[in-house]
Amino acid sequence: MELSLIQKIVIYAPPIIFAITVHEAAHGYAAKYFGDMTAFNAGRITLNPIKHIDPFGTILLPAITILLGGILFGWAKPVPVDFSRLRNPKKDMLWVAAAGPASNFVMAIFWALVIKFSAGAPEAIAYPLAMMAKAGIAINIVLMVLNLLPLPPLDGGRIAVSLLPMNLARPFAQIERFGFIILIALLFTGVLSRILTPLINVVDGLIKSLI
Repeated sequence: MELSLIQKIVIYAPPIIFAITVHEAAHGYAAKYFGDMTAFNAGRITLNPIKHIDPFGTILLPAITILLGGILFGWAKPVPVDFSRLRNPKKDMLWVAAAGPASNFVMAIFWALVIKFSAGAPEAIAYPLAMMAKAGIAINIVLMVLNLLPLPPLDGGRIAVSLLPMNLARPFAQIERFGFIILIALLFTGVLSRILTPLINVVDGLIKSLI
């Protein structure tokens, strides 16, 4: 069944907003736990999506990629983290960075459970609920895998900086100034899709095996 534009918006919007909101809030909660109150003081540790939405990265770009049929791509306003305020900056950076992708993995499992629930739901809501859940799984897997790429300023880049010895971590962190340019180039050349698709399939299989 081919979905209309309005139907696609209705089905994809809640999972996208939920995914990016929880992802960013997770970073903030982790930073607070490890000693940095920057996100808390800025009012960014919240599940209010308005606080995290970036008009271009959260709304326009994902809408374009969905309509074009490519891999979902986008971002939210990053939660501010001052890594120097963490109790153990280099070590704790790993956990703060990993909190976002970890939240997406948990949400993908949640949406997989929703699919199971939808099978027993009234017929009027069973199909749209299942469609929304499938979108939720896809969106969260893509966000998780994308953010784990070892490219600063993505979460995977932060994790790599945390794990690398200091003599390698410093020059690697300097890539951050070019990170989004590299990412956009990979997206529009199709390289990003070739990198992500096998990883997405692996995680999708893992989630299906857990439910």
